[in-house]
Amino acid sequence: MPAVQPPCKVLVSGANGYIAVWVVRTLLEKGYSVRGTTRSEEKAAHLRQMFSSYGDKHEVVVVEDITKEGAFDEAVKGVDAIEHTASPFHMNADDPNELIVPAVNGTVGILKSALKYGQSVKRIVVTSSGAAILREQPTPRTFSELDWNEQCLEIVKEKGREAPNMMKYRASKTLAEKAAWEFWNTHKASVGWDLTVLNPPYVFGPAINDATTPSGLGTSSKFFYDYVAHPSSSGATNEYLASVGSTWIDVRDLAEAHAISLEKEAAGGERIIVSAGLWKWQDFIDAANAISPPPKLATGALPKGNPGAGTEHPSTVHLVYYDTAKAARILGIKYRTIAETAKDTLADYEAKGW
Repeated sequence: MPAVQPPCKVLVSGANGYIAVWVVRTLLEKGYSVRGTTRSEEKAAHLRQMFSSYGDKHEVVVVEDITKEGAFDEAVKGVDAIEHTASPFHMNADDPNELIVPAVNGTVGILKSALKYGQSVKRIVVTSSGAAILREQPTPRTFSELDWNEQCLEIVKEKGREAPNMMKYRASKTLAEKAAWEFWNTHKASVGWDLTVLNPPYVFGPAINDATTPSGLGTSSKFFYDYVAHPSSSGATNEYLASVGSTWIDVRDLAEAHAISLEKEAAGGERIIVSAGLWKWQDFIDAANAISPPPKLATGALPKGNPGAGTEHPSTVHLVYYDTAKAARILGIKYRTIAETAKDTLADYEAKGW
C-alpha cells in the first residue's frame, strides 16, 4: 500500500525555490493538494499566480524565518506528507554558519513541528545532496548511501571562515542530513511518520521559479547559463570545460523522485542517491550545438569549447561515481539525457528572451 497518494495534502517548504517549484507542479499534476511555504508575500504571490488553475488544491503560506523555533508549527497542521526542500545554496558565505545554521535549524525545525502538530503526517521527504556523501580524492571512486562526507566537516572545523566556499556548503548539507536522521531515530517510536532522504548531485534543467534574468538564477542553473549559453563560456578555458564536471540530474526528474518517494512504501527510512550519470561542461556544450534549428539567444552564438573533449574522450577522468542501484530498485526513475536537458533549458532561455 502506498505511504501517501493523491488526493492527499503535501507541505512543500521553500516552495519558490528552483527544485521546489517543480516539486509543487509535479504533485499538483498527479492530483495532490499542495501547501507551499515561502519567506515573503511577494514570492507567495508569484506561486499563487502560476498555479491559480488548481484553485483550492494549491495554497501558499508565509514562513519568514525557517530557523525560528516553531516556524512551521501552523504549516504542518492537516497535511499528510512533507517535502522539505528549503536550504541555502550559494558560494558567498563568509562565516560557515551562514549556511549551516539555516540548513540544520530549518530541517530540525520542520521535524519538530511535525512531531508536535503533524498528527496526520505519514511521510517526510528531505532534500539532501551528494555533497553530504562524496569526498574529494585524487583517484576515481564509487560512492553509495553508506558514505558520509566527513572531509568537509574536518576542513570547516579546522579553517572556519578560511575554508573553501564549496566545503562550507557541503558541511551545511552533511550536518543538516545527520541532524534529520538523528531526530527521526530518536523519535520514530512515537511518531506516525517515517523519513526519506534524497541525495541528488548537480541539478540542471529549465527554471520555472521567479527568475526574470540570468543573474537571478540559482547557483547550479547560473553555472549552466554561464558555461553552456554564454558565447565565451564566461571566459572559461577549453581545458576547464573539458575537465570540470561531476554527476547530475534534471530538475524535473528530481521532482518526480520526490513525488514517487511519497508513494513507495519501501522508500521509508531510506537514504537514496538520485543521479542520471556523468557530465563535463563540454558534454552540454556539444549537446547545445547539436540542436536543430539552433536556439536564438539574446547573447548570440553558442560557445564551442573543444568539441568531443568531454565524457567520451579517452583521456577524460571522472573522480566521482555513484551507485544508484537503490534508486533503481525503489523509485524506478527513467532519467532524461544530457541532450534532452540541454535542448529544453536553451528553449527556456529563448522563450524568456535571454
